[in-house]
Amino acid sequence: MSLESRIMELESRLAFQDDTIQALSDELVEQNKRIERMQLQLKVLARRQEDLSGQAGIAEDEAPPPHY
Repeated sequence: MSLESRIMELESRLAFQDDTIQALSDELVEQNKRIERMQLQLKVLARRQEDLSGQAGIAEDEAPPPHY
């Protein structure tokens, strides 16, 4: 194998690796965005759950209706 063909093969591998690294980087950015959206959604759901739990707690302290 000549030096020129070895250099061409290495350049080809390098180009492929650069493309792969860029694709992985892009996917990582997208995953981070998804995780941030999911964390925000989780916070909203946790607040709603706390609100509902607080409302249910007030109702539990009230006397039962007369038909019980």
